[in-house]
Amino acid sequence: MIALRRTRPAPPRPGTLGAHAVGQLWRLCRVVGLSWADAAAYTEILAEMLGPVAERPLGLPPAAPWSFLSDDRTPVEFSLSFVAGARPTLRMVLEPGGGIGGLEQSGRTGLQVVRELARLWGFDTDRLDELEDLFFPAAPQGPLALWCALELLPGGVPKVKVYLNPAASGPERATATVREALRRLGHRQAFAALPENDRLLFFALDLGQWDEPRVKVYTAHHDLPVAAASGLSRMAGGPDAAELEAFLRAAVEPGDGHDALLDQRPVQGCHGFTETVSGLPSCYTLYVPIRDYARHDREALDRAVVLLRRYGIDPDRLVSAVGAVTERPLEDGVGLIAYLALAHQQGRAPRVTAYLASEAYEVRRPTASGSLRAAAGH
Repeated sequence: MIALRRTRPAPPRPGTLGAHAVGQLWRLCRVVGLSWADAAAYTEILAEMLGPVAERPLGLPPAAPWSFLSDDRTPVEFSLSFVAGARPTLRMVLEPGGGIGGLEQSGRTGLQVVRELARLWGFDTDRLDELEDLFFPAAPQGPLALWCALELLPGGVPKVKVYLNPAASGPERATATVREALRRLGHRQAFAALPENDRLLFFALDLGQWDEPRVKVYTAHHDLPVAAASGLSRMAGGPDAAELEAFLRAAVEPGDGHDALLDQRPVQGCHGFTETVSGLPSCYTLYVPIRDYARHDREALDRAVVLLRRYGIDPDRLVSAVGAVTERPLEDGVGLIAYLALAHQQGRAPRVTAYLASEAYEVRRPTASGSLRAAAGH
């Protein structure tokens, strides 16, 4: 089991997963302007949340071969979220305990770690507790039990999010599980607002110091024509059809190709709900798996820079963040920039997020072509 902050932990030994991830996080904290004290606090909490796998040598294979948080099974991923005129926000998402011991133990570890964080930072877990029987059955199915995300704010106290598996009781139960979870949390009409999709990916909750805590449902959209992105959002007053299509097109295919089809890793959407009366989402995010539609990371970064500038955002901190995560030539691999996302929330400016892989175990080889194929009938 994992106990947080009983004593100041020793730093992970060199050559271990913990040392690799902690070094990346330390440098990223400095890129976004967090203080030395904040960087120290957040790197310590990262190592503690990983538990024993933080001391696992990188020469060994990943502790949880079933995990899919990242392509190479590293149990942590970083992201930078950008809004015009402001410093980017740094986030990390991880599998508490590194997923060691299989799904059932991973779920127990995840719940324990989140409750330890709640005691440490003074928030409650009532909404998560209300759903425990739905998402943590006796014989869970994979490949996910619980992920925990921290939005790293100045002052050393982050915002906390948890991600749960709708198919924990089997994929055939995913719809019923999400419906019941939404009902218990007061969002009785929310499920009907979701778009048609191929799979319910995650059910997520904001915990802790959020102005408007969200309940979020993530959906996967396989073999999506680029033009169809325009119809994914169900958010009233959210991004219009042209904006969604333009973002997706710039992320995966800078050229024309109006009939292009995303037939590799699926596009994802997330609808977030904050009020229980209308049943309508108050936020929407489009996630583009750019690593499957670019030849290498230089190409992916170039596209990300174009999109940031399109939203009035200086791309220099993203370029610095990429350098903080890896020293390898960007042309030597693809997947360091895993996703690009566009988020809209009522009353706030659009947000662009870049997700960065840790690549602790493997660098994915570049591809000969990152182009899309034509949709059927064209």
